[in-house]
Amino acid sequence: MNNPATARAFVSTCVSSETIVTWALPARSDKTAPMGKLASLFQKKPKAPPKPPTTAKNTRVYAVGDIHGRLDLFDSLLKAIRKDLKGFDGASELVLLGDYVDRGFDTKGLIDRLLDGDLPCERHVFLRGNHEDAMLAFAEGDRGSEGWLSYGGVETLESYKIKASQMLNDEDDPLAALRKAMKKSIPTAHLHFLRGLPYSHVHGDYLFVHAGIRPKVALKAQSVDDYMWIRDEFLNYRKPFERFVVHGHTISEKPDIQPNRIGIDTGAYRTGILTCLVLEGVGQRFIEQT
Repeated sequence: MNNPATARAFVSTCVSSETIVTWALPARSDKTAPMGKLASLFQKKPKAPPKPPTTAKNTRVYAVGDIHGRLDLFDSLLKAIRKDLKGFDGASELVLLGDYVDRGFDTKGLIDRLLDGDLPCERHVFLRGNHEDAMLAFAEGDRGSEGWLSYGGVETLESYKIKASQMLNDEDDPLAALRKAMKKSIPTAHLHFLRGLPYSHVHGDYLFVHAGIRPKVALKAQSVDDYMWIRDEFLNYRKPFERFVVHGHTISEKPDIQPNRIGIDTGAYRTGILTCLVLEGVGQRFIEQT
């Protein structure tokens, strides 16, 4: 019995005052076999691959990245979307990810286009970006908001026929003068539109925001500042979020496709490429307008 490899089954008998109990121990080929079987019971089963995000049934979503005053590219993209919709009999949604103002040469014309209602798709969602946030902060006189002028604000003001570059050089108090000119030259409807923009939008398994979300924070607890301004903490996170995120804000040469997000800001104002992500069911494809 000293060698378990050659041991045979044996019977042990226990005698009590009332009964005789007999049980058999099977022979073992080695000492580790029973432990191996036991260990296999506790091994983790491999996780199933995550299900791809999906839209609502029979619905197509067109998500558009940062436009930044490039009305010319936007108008061309609208034609491409209308062409793409031909023959499609489901529901459709147009989602713009923010940053309509600044940097490009026709902010005023772009906002006029968004307000006139002549757009493809049955439903329209216009989100608020960090540039709209900065423009409104400057208009309302918030402390430190003059930085907006250095990253696109001047171009926005000049699209409204405000001679911003000249006023910055000639006026004794240029910031006050510019704010006064904004009140006079920017239509009230434009400011009302900008102030009313939502910060996020949910459709199916997707979350649409301008910049991103903060990792490890529940969606219901997210900050609107992060929706508009976050960058590295969001971009560097690789684990799944509560929903698959579609965003703009951070420029990439081509769509930034990751397991938990897609970024579609391809720098239209400087590259001449405006990107649209088309979602339908589990399908994902792109329309790029140049």
